[in-house]
Amino acid sequence: MVNTGLRFDLQLFAHKKGLGSTRNGRDSHAKRLGVKRSDGQFVLAGNIIVRQRGTRIRPGRNVGRGGDDTLFALIDGTVRFEGPKGARRVSVLPLDSKETPPAAAQVTAGARE
Repeated sequence: MVNTGLRFDLQLFAHKKGLGSTRNGRDSHAKRLGVKRSDGQFVLAGNIIVRQRGTRIRPGRNVGRGGDDTLFALIDGTVRFEGPKGARRVSVLPLDSKETPPAAAQVTAGARE
């Protein structure tokens, strides 16, 4: 090998710009929480009344609580929200209850005939 005295100082550069990453770009789907049946409304057993995280509204009479804190009707009847804002409860009153609002009583009376 002959030494010609030439020395190559070769330096390679990136031929594509390095791309930065972003920490954004993720989102979760809406969980569709909230009150599903309002006060005085007729419900069938098993109907969901409230979907919630935690027990913001507690189960009252004839209302069950699911593993994810969903409140649902245990009997057919009329929804009744009770109590002040901090200690809300929801109950389902049976159709023959004396506490049933007149509007619901008229609807059920028509259905029996």
